Amino acid sequence: MTAAHRNAIRRAFHVAVLAIGCAGFAAIWTLLAAGTGGTLSALAVVAAVDAALLLRLIRARPGWARAAAGGSVTAVIIVLAQWGVIAAHVGSMLGLPPWESALRMGPSLAWAMAGVAMTGVDLAWFAASLVVAAALSR
Repeated sequence: MTAAHRNAIRRAFHVAVLAIGCAGFAAIWTLLAAGTGGTLSALAVVAAVDAALLLRLIRARPGWARAAAGGSVTAVIIVLAQWGVIAAHVGSMLGLPPWESALRMGPSLAWAMAGVAMTGVDLAWFAASLVVAAALSR
């Protein structure tokens, strides 16, 4: 096996680990929010810690690139989780489970519902989580 082939396999594994980690945390966040009836925006900080741990798990090189990756992974988790939370709330009104509602919901409805449901406190939690992710990932 050549070095280029090994690097390609390693990168694919890293992407898979990050994708599974993002989807898993977003699913947990969605289910907790659906169970409590709130948005649970404070979980964004926990998502930042999870992103930093995932990057350390795959042994990403320390530095600013890893800090940026931590912020990016956290942002992906936040977007996926908020999509799921909104889908759970809309689905409950229509008698659909969150996963069916998430597949049927379009971006314009999600954006409109996010504008109604999000407060300044939610956005502050999201911003703080990006800072925490960058600091812990670096």
